[in-house]
Amino acid sequence: MLLLDEAISGLNPAETETMMALIMEVRRRGVTIFMIEHIMKAVMGLSDRILVLNFGELIAQGTPEGISQNPAVIEAYLGAQDRAEGVG
Repeated sequence: MLLLDEAISGLNPAETETMMALIMEVRRRGVTIFMIEHIMKAVMGLSDRILVLNFGELIAQGTPEGISQNPAVIEAYLGAQDRAEGVG
C-alpha cells in the first residue's frame, strides 16, 4: 500500500501529468494507493473509489462518476445551485 498526502498539490500542469502517470504505473503494478488530494483532475483521473469528507464527516462515497453528481458533494464544495447561480 502506498499512502499519498497532497502529492500533486503545488505542481504545475506538466508536473501534474508526470506525477499522475507515475501513480498510474505504480497502480498497474498492483499496489493499492490511498490518496488524500484536493486536485480534482487527479482525484477523478486516478480513482476507482472516492470517499468525500466535509469538516471530518463522511458525506459521500462511490465512483468518480457518482461522486461528481452527488448533491451533498456539490453543495459542500461548490455551494447550493441557487446560490451558485447568483455568483459572478
